Amino acid sequence: MARKHKPEEIIGKLREAEIVLAQGGTVADACRRIGVTEQSYYLYGRLSLCKRH
Repeated sequence: MARKHKPEEIIGKLREAEIVLAQGGTVADACRRIGVTEQSYYLYGRLSLCKRH
């Protein structure tokens, strides 16, 4: 069964991914570094946007 990440973990992973992207890395590089699939990365991004409003 897949592991569910807590909201705090997701936010931390997204911030770490932002750093990789700011340094010129690709989304694939960022996902490898934070240990999630690209699908999860985009899902987390959408979820975090929904919670901001």
